[in-house]
This record gives sequence, structure tokens and C-alpha cells, in this order.
Amino acid sequence: MNPLARFQNNAWFQAGRMAYLALFAMTLIAAASWLFSNVRQIEPDKRAVVMRFGVVSRTAGAGLLLAWPEPLEQVEILPAADRVIEHHVTALLRKDIVPAWTNTGGEKSDAVAGAGYLLTGDSGVVQLDVQVYYVITDPVAFVLQGEHVIPALDRLTEHAAVAICASRDLDTILVARPEMVGNGNPVAERRERLRGDLRQGINQQLAALSAAGSSAGIAVMRVDVQSSLPPAAVDAFNGVLTASQQAEQNIASASNEAARVHQDAVQSADRALQVSQAKASEQIARASTDTATVVQLADDHSPELLWRLWRERMPAILAHAGSVTAVDPRDDAHLVLPGPGRPSSQP
Repeated sequence: MNPLARFQNNAWFQAGRMAYLALFAMTLIAAASWLFSNVRQIEPDKRAVVMRFGVVSRTAGAGLLLAWPEPLEQVEILPAADRVIEHHVTALLRKDIVPAWTNTGGEKSDAVAGAGYLLTGDSGVVQLDVQVYYVITDPVAFVLQGEHVIPALDRLTEHAAVAICASRDLDTILVARPEMVGNGNPVAERRERLRGDLRQGINQQLAALSAAGSSAGIAVMRVDVQSSLPPAAVDAFNGVLTASQQAEQNIASASNEAARVHQDAVQSADRALQVSQAKASEQIARASTDTATVVQLADDHSPELLWRLWRERMPAILAHAGSVTAVDPRDDAHLVLPGPGRPSSQP
């Protein structure tokens, strides 16, 4: 037998040949997998940024993406332009700031005394818990900024929150005084505009970065803010609120008592006026009855009858008088006649 044929029929040769063919097939599969590694399907709610040797080459929307394998081209998958991304800004939270400033001995530095609190325009102190919702407006800039986007958003949010709190008083940030909660109050309207003002402040700073050539590629769509007071100030505000409510109750009680007293006084005055009017009417009627005869005689021009009635009735009338002063209208002299009571005189 031919030695070559005998070698080819050797079991070891056959095993090596099969191993070689298997390795060759695996190499072809690996090469094909590597060649088509960046060929992928982009979902409808996403988009892709293709970079060639670290330089942005193109962007692609939903559909089939054909790209060279790495390291020739790199593909970054980003959310679509209409997809809102949520981010919790923890740079303003005291519970996240204080541990970073705590030394190894467990004691807190003086630098954390006011950490996490913002100063208001009326020298108040408040803490904000901010939730930012943003969209990617420029995918190229977003990819170029990479991991710096979120820290930049945190710093811009913190800067906008400091500026807005410094331009407002405490009542326009949270409900520090419940009596100013009414919808018609401008303080309540400014409190409702807090989120819009904060969003506008962040977007203005993002626009300034874009104008300076350092665009982050994002825009803030909505901001949710939860404001709170320092724990040490909560008890003080609760005490003020309790005192205010107690004062309002006292004022209401005093107003009710004053209204009751006023009503009683009005009723008493009306009753006294009615009684006085009734007595006056009765006295007028009695006087009219008593003088009816004299008035009638005076109207009839009967001087003799008038003098007769005078002589008949005057002694009875003068008997009840304490003193009587008779004056002659035609003479300057005065005649004083003492009555049955204590004598007195009148010029």
C-alpha cells in the first residue's frame, strides 16, 4: 500500500483533519458573526448614533441598521426624540449630601450644618426634592458628552433652584401659612408657577451651554418639585399654626359675643323706643282730653267762660304745685305766691 494512502487512512490523521475542519468552520462563523455584529434592528422608540473610529458618522432611526463591526464603527442606542426620560436630582437632598462630608471618626463637619438647604428671599430655609423629565434633542451632542450629561444636569438644576429660591419668599415655595392658600391669592399662583420657573431656568442654562459650543443635547420638559422644611423648623411652624388657629377661634368667639350683645342692645333700644312712643301717645291723648274743653271755649271766643273755668280749676291745680310764680306780661314787676309745700322764690 502507498505510504501516503496508509498515512491518510490513519485514525490520528482523520481526527486531526476533522478538528481542522471544525476549527475552520468555527472561524468562519466567528468571522461572520463579527462582520454582522453591528447589523441590528432599531426599535420604534429608539434611535442609533454610529461612530467611525470615535467620530460621529451618522444617525439612524427605527428600522434595520447596517454598520461595520467594532472597532471600525461603534453604535450607541438612544431613546427616541419623543421619549421622556426621568432623572432624580439627588444633589439637593441633605440625606445624600451629609454622609459624603462625614469624617472617618463618625463626627460631622461644620460644613454640613446647612447642607441640602436653600435660602429663600425672606431669609427662610427650605429643602427641594426635584424630579426632572427630559428628552434628547441632539443625539450627536448627547453621545459626545457621554457620562458628563447627568452631572451637568444636576449642577444646572441645583443652580436654578438656588436662584429661584433666593428670588422668592417662603410662602411662594411651600404652604408655610395655610391662611394664604386661597386660589385668588397671588402667593398661591406664584407657588403653582414654581415648577415652570425651575424648568425655564434649567432650559435657559442649557441654551447658554449650546451657544457656548458645549451642548448637552437635552431639553427639560417637566419638573416635579416636593418642598419641605428642616425638621427643627417644623415644630416651630406647627406652634405658629396652632397659635394662629387659636387666635382665629378667639376672634370668632369674640365676634359672635359682640354680635349677640349688639343684637340684645338693639332689641332693648327698640323696646324702650316703642314703650316711650306708647307713653307719649297716651300722655298726648290724656292732655288733649283734659284741655279739650278749654281749647273749645278758646275757639268759641268766650272769655267769660274761660275765666270761670280758670277760677274753678286753678285752685285744684295749684294745690299740687310746690311753688307758683305769677308774672304779668304787661308789667315788669313779679309777684311770688308761696304754695302749700316748701317755699321757694324765683326772680
